[in-house]
Amino acid sequence: MPGGKPTDVGTAIVTGASRGIGAAVALAAARAGYGVVVNYSEDSTGATSVVEEILAQGGRAVPVQADVSRPADVVRLFDEAAGLGTVTAVINNAAITGNLIGTLAEVPAETVQQVVDVNVAGMIFMCQEAVRRLSTANGGMGGSVINISSTATKAGSPGTWIHYAATKGAVDVLTVGLAAEVAKQGIRVNAVAPGSTNTGLHAAAGMPDRVERLNPSIPMGRGAEPEEVAAAVMWLMSGDAGYITGAVLPVSGGR
Repeated sequence: MPGGKPTDVGTAIVTGASRGIGAAVALAAARAGYGVVVNYSEDSTGATSVVEEILAQGGRAVPVQADVSRPADVVRLFDEAAGLGTVTAVINNAAITGNLIGTLAEVPAETVQQVVDVNVAGMIFMCQEAVRRLSTANGGMGGSVINISSTATKAGSPGTWIHYAATKGAVDVLTVGLAAEVAKQGIRVNAVAPGSTNTGLHAAAGMPDRVERLNPSIPMGRGAEPEEVAAAVMWLMSGDAGYITGAVLPVSGGR
């Protein structure tokens, strides 16, 4: 509403929202009038900080701990979200790289399993529960599901994160397939694929200067800011994108 407080548009669940892109999405959703569930797995301090910022701006938010790779946690996440209001948007951002870099042959088996569990199985579990809760066929109000992918799917991230890039390829397939499956159930399913973005992801993996090093290969000459990715997410969630489903939108500066 121009010049006034945004209309209540329901509740948005944002996974992995204690920092980076997830935090930026949570803040943007709150500004758009959503009640926001700020999900985290381990970083309770970061999640609390995001919630406090939303509350200070007059929004509604709660932090909810849940590991998306655990189906029981996913169900509990949605149950707790319902206490804030009807869930109408689910932003599946939670993902890990294993906090290492190297060739595929060097990645320990346990790391591969963890990355697949969170990035693929966790995404599927979240999408399943989103459909169960949002689908008009189940008595839901419909809504929007946004999966965070990556432009790493284009080149495959050789020498750094092939295992991670492979999971994001799965996210793209999940998005396209589910979008077609639930299009008549009031649910739009899309993905946003960030390119090189200024978050703590690279530093955590031991590459604090990775975004800067990639800048020469980006037509726009710089990495994205988390808020720019969040803006793309919010557009896909909005009525302006009401006829868009099954899309994977790159936010990559042209790379």
